[in-house]
Amino acid sequence: MKFSQTRICGLLVVLFYTVGFFGLNSTMSVELFKELVPFHLLLMFVLIIISHKNQNRAFWTFVTVTYIAGFLIELAGVKTGYIFGDYNYGPTLGYKVYDIPLIIGVNWVLMVYSTGAILANLKIKNRIILALFGAGILTIVDLLIEPVAVKFDYWSWANNEIPLHNSIGWFLFSFLMMSVFYMLQFEKNNRVGSILFIIQALFFLGLNIAII
Repeated sequence: MKFSQTRICGLLVVLFYTVGFFGLNSTMSVELFKELVPFHLLLMFVLIIISHKNQNRAFWTFVTVTYIAGFLIELAGVKTGYIFGDYNYGPTLGYKVYDIPLIIGVNWVLMVYSTGAILANLKIKNRIILALFGAGILTIVDLLIEPVAVKFDYWSWANNEIPLHNSIGWFLFSFLMMSVFYMLQFEKNNRVGSILFIIQALFFLGLNIAII
C-alpha cells in the first residue's frame, strides 16, 4: 500500500488522539498526558501545515489573523469577564502571557480550519450561510469541550458555572473567524483537516462519556 503525505498525516492525527484518549483516562498516566497537551496541539498544527496544499499568502494571512485574534479575544475574555464569562486558565495548556496560554491561538486556528475543511465537502456556495453553519458547529463542539476542559485543568469557571453568554460569545467570535476563513482565497479542501475535526469531536465526546 502506498502511503501519501496526506494519508500519513491523517493516520498520525488519529493515532495521537487515540493515545491521548486512553492516556487521559488512566490514573497512572493522566498527569503526564496533561503536560503533553500543548505539544499535542502544536503537532496537530504542524500536520495541518504540512498537509495543506498551495500555501499562498492568503493561507498564511488566515493563520496569522486567526492566531492573533484568538489570543486577543481570550485575553479580553479573561480580563473583563464580559465576552465568555468569568473564567481563568489552568496549567494544562502551558506557558502563558498575561495569563493566556500562547497555544490557545493555535487551538483557534485548528478549530476554525478543521471546521472549514469538513464543510468544504458540502455543496454550499454562500459564504454567509457557511460561516453561520460553521459557527453553530463550533459552538456545539465547545459544549463537548467544556466539561473536559474543567476536568483536566484547561480552564476553570467562577462558582463552577458556565454562563449562557459563553455560547453566545463563542458563536459570534466563531462566525467572525469563519467569515475570515471564507473571505480569503486559499484551498479549503483538506482531508487531514476533515479527519482532525471528526477525531477531535469523537475525542471530546468520548471523554465526556468517560467522566460522567
